[in-house]
Amino acid sequence: MTIIFTLTNDLSYDQRMHRICGTLASKGHVVTLVGLGLPHSTPLETRPFAQKRLSCFFQKGFLFYAEYNLRLFFYLLVARYDAVCSIDLDTLAAGCFASLIRRKKRVFDAHEYFTEVPEVVHRPFVKLVWGLVARICLPFYRHAYTVGPDLARIFEEKYGLQFGVVRNVPAMNAAVLAIPESNSQIRRILYQGALNEGRGIEAMLEAMQHLENVQLVLAGEGDISSKLRQRAIELRLDDRVVFLGYLKPEDLKSLTAQAWLGLNLLENRGLSYYYSLANKFFDCVHAGVPVLTMNFPEYRVLNAQHEVAILLEELNPTEVSSAIRSLLEDETLYEKLRHNCLLARDEWNWEREQKTLLEIWQKVEFK
Repeated sequence: MTIIFTLTNDLSYDQRMHRICGTLASKGHVVTLVGLGLPHSTPLETRPFAQKRLSCFFQKGFLFYAEYNLRLFFYLLVARYDAVCSIDLDTLAAGCFASLIRRKKRVFDAHEYFTEVPEVVHRPFVKLVWGLVARICLPFYRHAYTVGPDLARIFEEKYGLQFGVVRNVPAMNAAVLAIPESNSQIRRILYQGALNEGRGIEAMLEAMQHLENVQLVLAGEGDISSKLRQRAIELRLDDRVVFLGYLKPEDLKSLTAQAWLGLNLLENRGLSYYYSLANKFFDCVHAGVPVLTMNFPEYRVLNAQHEVAILLEELNPTEVSSAIRSLLEDETLYEKLRHNCLLARDEWNWEREQKTLLEIWQKVEFK
């Protein structure tokens, strides 16, 4: 089967799509991943599937999404494929209408609760538009999946469409085990991902004032990158806070292995964050690195299975610094969490998760 996946991300950094496309390609499917091309995009690396970038004149807002979907629609009108998989609502319209016109199969992959992300949830008109896209398009779909059980349940109730669950977990052979830091007095705390509002980075910066012998490493860029750099200088933390910018997935694995603690802090700004299940959580677990994360439903369930994280009830500098100090002062607890990470990765891995993915696509192929 020939499959096209569509998204608005930069193709170089989307590890979930690399895994999904690579798995399907390894099973004999002809796969193309289509994403956004930006002026600063790094050259694409050779992968076992094809990749294509669509460039847009507009870079953000309504005009960007309208232009991108229009370009994607015309691409899908002439491209060769048996099925198109739209990633999230921002490429759903193009995939739906093009596949209907060409009588091709269509699949929906929801990476997040799009109408509940912080950028949308408090903007009634924008939320209404994306909600209309979902209500218009999803009745034409028979196959869908998302990243976690709670989101699957919500989507099924909202859209009347059955959703499978394909979690965003790494492959076992991709893990780089943590390097013990017993000979170092400095503990490295790692945040990986977009430097955007609501990700708990501001609280972590403030918490750094009350912590000793720790270094904060930020791998990524985003809307508040400049603001965070300036705040680090204002707090006189610029020698203890390292901004690395964007890193390729391979480099990020090595960096994660050098961390003492991983951060996965989100403000409860909408249901998308509240029911999230981030890949960075699993990336740290696979490296044997405990995680400081929010006490949100999905993480609470996972931590009950394998205690790999400290669950934070509230996101503020006092709670963050207190939780980190508890780990700094309790080496037994830290080693327990680290040991549990190594046990958990035997269960939370792509080798297991891909079986669900392949079952879903087998149904697409034969129905």
